[in-house]
Amino acid sequence: MSNSIYPWQESSWTQLQQLRQRMPHAILFHGAAGIGKSDFIERFAQGLLCEAVLPDGHACGQCASCGWFVQQNHPDYRRVRPEALEDEPAAEGGEEGDAETKKTAKSAKAPSKDIKIEQIRNLADFMNISTHRQGLRVVVLYPAEALNMPASNALLKTLEEPPPGTVFLLASNSLDRLLPTILSRCRKFALPMPSHAEALAWLKAQGVADADSWLREQGGAPLAAMAQAETGNRDELEVLLQLLARPSVEGALKVADKLQKVPLSAQVSWLQRWLYDLFSYKLAGNIRYYPRYQKELAGLADKIHVSKLLAAIKGANERRATSDHPLSPKLFLEDMLLDYAACCA
Repeated sequence: MSNSIYPWQESSWTQLQQLRQRMPHAILFHGAAGIGKSDFIERFAQGLLCEAVLPDGHACGQCASCGWFVQQNHPDYRRVRPEALEDEPAAEGGEEGDAETKKTAKSAKAPSKDIKIEQIRNLADFMNISTHRQGLRVVVLYPAEALNMPASNALLKTLEEPPPGTVFLLASNSLDRLLPTILSRCRKFALPMPSHAEALAWLKAQGVADADSWLREQGGAPLAAMAQAETGNRDELEVLLQLLARPSVEGALKVADKLQKVPLSAQVSWLQRWLYDLFSYKLAGNIRYYPRYQKELAGLADKIHVSKLLAAIKGANERRATSDHPLSPKLFLEDMLLDYAACCA
């Protein structure tokens, strides 16, 4: 594991080092999905455990502790994340959102996307024994919004009475999906979205073709853009966008049937971005996410009433909260797309 962090995280890293003198027992890193939060906190975790930490707070990469960390068997380190991410490397897919950009190995039973109470209970023995080298004990947990209710309550009890010498590092894409009591017991640390120019330069340096389009379509999140560009596949997105560009009842039903196996949270996000572009173009003539569809967005913006557009945006926001656990994906999509078609009628 390299000590490197992403270019847009340099100032945040410097700011974070100021906390080391009086380390909080729990830090909650929050920001948009796909910007590198999980990588960032794992670099910080390695630095906290390093036996010869560098002046800038990075791990030395040479000591025994760093060796154990790189091999993922450090005795004073635990990482907690959903089963669905365990087949993936420790990278941004753990966010969040960032979870939407990763694919897990197929199995007879789909791996859980939740962090379960057993995973929190399994930390008990780890936290109740002395540390290996009289240093810190570090627990990394992401995405925090994947905690189900029993797991959230179990974690809360631990955060209320934290074991000495233990630091919890959590990452979240959505603070509003966490228990207020958990929020109140963590030091919150915001990780900002990189500027478009900064993210674009990084993607181009990684050799991503058509980087600007991928970046815009992923809401400016560079790691999400790179993950999607690596698949080279826009087919599912294009199916939805073509319907949004030319809405109809018949088309809505056909698309719902065709896309019912595509993650709903991703499709709601695509719709939210389309509606943002529609609203932005109507008010100011600007398009952020889908400039390839400028002609279609302009045509819709001319005829749609602002009140209907605002209602559609509100509806999409409400659907985002339930998109991870729908009773029926097909019915969920039909309802969402028929509402959109009605608003454009």
